[in-house]
Amino acid sequence: MKMNRRIFLGKTAVATAAVAAPMVLADGHAKPRVVVVGGGAGGATAARYIAKDSKGEINVTLIEPTRTYYTCFFSNLYLGGFKEIEDIGHSYGGLAAGGVNVVHDWAVGVDRDAKTVSLAGGGNVKYDKLILSPGIDFVDMAVPGWDISAQNAMPHAYKAGSQTELLRAQLMAMPEGGTFAMVAPPNPYRCPPGPYERVSMAAHYLKANNPTAKIIVADPKPKFSKMSLFQEGWANHYEGMIDWIGEDFGGGNVSVDPAAMTVTIDGEETKVDVCNVIPAMKAGRIAEIAGVTDGNWAPVNAADMSTKADPDIYVLGDASQQGDMPKSGFSANSQAKVCANAVRGALTGSKVFPAKFSNTCWSLIETNDGVKVGATYEATAEKIAKVDGFISQTGESADLRKATYEESEGWYSGITADMFG
Repeated sequence: MKMNRRIFLGKTAVATAAVAAPMVLADGHAKPRVVVVGGGAGGATAARYIAKDSKGEINVTLIEPTRTYYTCFFSNLYLGGFKEIEDIGHSYGGLAAGGVNVVHDWAVGVDRDAKTVSLAGGGNVKYDKLILSPGIDFVDMAVPGWDISAQNAMPHAYKAGSQTELLRAQLMAMPEGGTFAMVAPPNPYRCPPGPYERVSMAAHYLKANNPTAKIIVADPKPKFSKMSLFQEGWANHYEGMIDWIGEDFGGGNVSVDPAAMTVTIDGEETKVDVCNVIPAMKAGRIAEIAGVTDGNWAPVNAADMSTKADPDIYVLGDASQQGDMPKSGFSANSQAKVCANAVRGALTGSKVFPAKFSNTCWSLIETNDGVKVGATYEATAEKIAKVDGFISQTGESADLRKATYEESEGWYSGITADMFG
């Protein structure tokens, strides 16, 4: 089935609703206040839905430092030349027009007792409910020899925008017959198939423009998402170009030297022309500052995405530790709708529907060769639990693979409209 905007926006589960008792506001302010930190798939969606569905009954403030948000999902297609950077960039004007107070600043502190968020530019914003959707940060020295100061020499490009543009420029500037290296991340991390779609898109570009180039992937994992599908695609489209080195062959024993542009895998040093280092990840810094993480991720309650540490703080998307859902844009958007419904119910007494979640991750291997994996989920007392799932199969027809890619294009149009209005 081809995914379009109407179908995507309509994929919300219908369930019996409960009516919540509205929250009593402690200091007598007229309207409840929701502050959302982070304007990606989780935060933008939550802010938009709370503002839209409350019809002005709730003051919603979104704190996001960037004025143009570049989606990490679909950024690999920019690397491969299927998209331009403008295709994955989105402004916040639609959210502002929909009643969200958009503040372009960094959130640098959370006072849970006073219920305030402090801003880098000065001052603070008061909240009754706080939603954190800060995405990811990187674990220091997760890859020996690499830290954030080396991101220009060896880009991560796992926060889309300038890093993505830099990695593409480096890919395009590779010498004839050069070597592109990737250091893949350990679990759990943002977008499980993402590194391998990136390898595919780099190979697509090199096959057309630098066909004697090589790609080396050092991977600390013994297997990865859609592994058989990617390996089938690499054999079919890029035979002899890609060397994947998994955990069993030393892929987890890796260090880099950004100054010398070398990668050492299990003691063997290789000179490379481009090196994409994707380090181990953790929740965005503001979640740690708020004191709602376990050191890496923020444990949440599946029914509403509220944190285990504070019932008035919610964490969405990549930053959350919630159970079976992968860290993806689709997951964050799905979680945001559940959270928005629960927050609105808590603040205004409106109906709250039982939590239902879904996710699909599409990947492009070569022109019109799209694959996908996905599942549906429900909230249990312990976690967000997988109910059922699906995945593309090896050996599928070219027509089916093309239809899968076209479905992903429809989904992208739908989710970005859903996020930004």
